[in-house]
Amino acid sequence: MTEAMVRLDAVGKDYGAVRALSPTSLEIAKGEFLTLLGPSGSGKTTILNLISGSIAASAGTIWIGGRNVTGLRPNQRELGMVFQNYALMPHMTVFENIAFPLRVRRCSETEIRKKVDEVLDVIGLGGYGARKPKELSGGQQQRIAIARCLVYNPDLILMDEPLGALDKKLRDQLQLEIKRIHRTLGVTLLYVTHDQSEALVLSDRICLMNGGEVEQIGTPDDLYFRPRTVFAADFLGESNILDVSVVSSGTEAKLSTRSGFQIAGVATSLSAPTAKIMIRPESFAVATDGEQGPNTVTGAVEDVTLTGGVVDIQVRLGDGETVNVRRLTTRAFRAMERGRSITLSVKPSDVMVLE
Repeated sequence: MTEAMVRLDAVGKDYGAVRALSPTSLEIAKGEFLTLLGPSGSGKTTILNLISGSIAASAGTIWIGGRNVTGLRPNQRELGMVFQNYALMPHMTVFENIAFPLRVRRCSETEIRKKVDEVLDVIGLGGYGARKPKELSGGQQQRIAIARCLVYNPDLILMDEPLGALDKKLRDQLQLEIKRIHRTLGVTLLYVTHDQSEALVLSDRICLMNGGEVEQIGTPDDLYFRPRTVFAADFLGESNILDVSVVSSGTEAKLSTRSGFQIAGVATSLSAPTAKIMIRPESFAVATDGEQGPNTVTGAVEDVTLTGGVVDIQVRLGDGETVNVRRLTTRAFRAMERGRSITLSVKPSDVMVLE
């Protein structure tokens, strides 16, 4: 990893007898976009609040830009915050809202004008400086909140569920806007969300939290295609998690599900007689004309759900075992009837053995 902008060394947080965050060590590289992802109570917001200085650590050391900031107040940490509720001052214009942190730092009027105009152009709202927040859409208000952070060039920007109050279309638009701003400016960004799709779209790396601990950390590709645990596989994206017995093992294993679906060539060195595996819905291929081959299984269509450009097919394999199959929408898949026989296949490389 390149130079760390943020480093946590065994940082933990307790509220009396309640542990909110187990001692955690974590690094965020300079210029990285790291997302803290997890359900409510997982510890993601606790980490953000510890880094911001809004709560004090019970243990460990926090470093920002090479400085030990563990005992420093929030205003001494040279970071910016973006909240879900925008936190704009309604009586001020857009220009004055963005200029506020510069005035606190006693910048000259010439410098303030230059920096505010520059950052308005960066967020695509040049010419909006004279408006009041109430004259803007929710998405525009959130962009102003982001601009207020960018204008004084903080070492680090923290975003706490910034898109949570927006509708889906605006969220999707702002995701792309945040990604563009990060790519343009190269600022270090720590983002908190419970929304898996946001994390996958925005992040260089994702830190998945569970029960006050780091469950898994890696690139979006790592967490989506190579989850290590049942929790990671189930939380990030849709998945088929199946119980299997080990038919044969070695560097490659042959596994059998409860319904008798056998998958050979899975890269793993299992010592236990049973395990859990994950197969993503889109990893299943649908064989034509019932064609049989390696790692195939035949089942019956139980339900078909059209979700725009993709179709979800629930397939009953037998013995109560069902899997979800996702394919691009075609007339043939849309026309599938319940009870129809269907043959599925999967590549061994698309099967993940879970801890």
